[in-house]
Amino acid sequence: MPLLLNPNMAATFPPPVMEARRWLADAVFPPERPLINVSQAAPVEPPHPDLRAAMAEAVLNRNETHLYGPVLGMPELRAEVAATWSRDYNGRVAPEQVAITSGCNQAFTAVMSTIAAQGDEVILPTPWYFNHKMWLDMTGVRAVPLPTGATLIPDAEAAAALIGPRTRAIVLVTPNNPGGAEYPAETVRAFYELARAKGLPLLVDETYRDFDSRSGAAHDLFTDPDWDQTLIQLYSFSKAYRLTGHRVGALTASVARLAEVEKFLDTVTICPSQLGQHAALWGMRHLGQWLAGERDEILDRRAAIEEGFPRLEGWRLLGCGAYFAYVEHPFDLPSDALAQRLVQEAGVLLLPGTMFTPEGDADGRRQLRIAFANVDRAGIGALFDRLEGLRF
Repeated sequence: MPLLLNPNMAATFPPPVMEARRWLADAVFPPERPLINVSQAAPVEPPHPDLRAAMAEAVLNRNETHLYGPVLGMPELRAEVAATWSRDYNGRVAPEQVAITSGCNQAFTAVMSTIAAQGDEVILPTPWYFNHKMWLDMTGVRAVPLPTGATLIPDAEAAAALIGPRTRAIVLVTPNNPGGAEYPAETVRAFYELARAKGLPLLVDETYRDFDSRSGAAHDLFTDPDWDQTLIQLYSFSKAYRLTGHRVGALTASVARLAEVEKFLDTVTICPSQLGQHAALWGMRHLGQWLAGERDEILDRRAAIEEGFPRLEGWRLLGCGAYFAYVEHPFDLPSDALAQRLVQEAGVLLLPGTMFTPEGDADGRRQLRIAFANVDRAGIGALFDRLEGLRF
């Protein structure tokens, strides 16, 4: 009997990270040459020991950890996020303008469900974050690609030319996944002014804000008294506090928008993980110095990429920041085929640019994403050893 499927779901591509893992099925990696896995942007170490102890205490002694909580999240965590954002961005964010979600991906899906419906359009800079594209495909919303060229920095004037009668939002990710680019504050402001002039929401995904190389606020959007009429900000606690398995994210928007988001969240998860929220709150209150050290380590790995990259003759480093390096390879081979051959011939697992661009996109066929956050300087050196001198 044929499988009955929603056609939007059937037309959505498979999860790229899971697809890449299937390339490992028949691969053999000898002990002296283990796999170098730079495919996924996620911490592989558990949380800080003190954070784990705080989580254990919550499990044992706080009954509310095991019960339903408020749909939009713990009031204490919402207030902590609001106070931190107000301080970090020199603006004014109120607790009721913050919602806690089951990861940043849910923040995107929840808020996008309040914005766009079947047949609408959303502008996504390319290379795009594939889960954003997947959700739009699942819901019948057309992703309008905004090419970013060799700089990987989107242009607001180019975006303006793409706005049509069905456009419902513009999405930015900075520091960028997959490109690593840190968007200049002027770029983010230009998109904000464009969105405000057109009456559109601007979604700014700042999952990697804690690993931005710049000091001070990355943009000034929260300084506008009426920021919540245009700006919607997304965030993840997963990277900062190694809470990937506990799925905790945040969504900052207008009170009216969050009232609509609450409908989605109540239907999907009812409430975010209570334990994850306790962990995120404890981390925000106690691990500031530790997180600064984590940032320093990521920035050092970024420096190792930039310092070692000239070894790769014919390759181009297009973007590098937060967890990612986005590169152009020199081979007469599409990147999806190259990525699979790299598993067998170099013991390296990474993702091809074809997973971050529209089907048939010429740039995507030449590009690769390296998620370097989980390999130290020695591992990055070993990566370059394997890539240097490759011939296909």
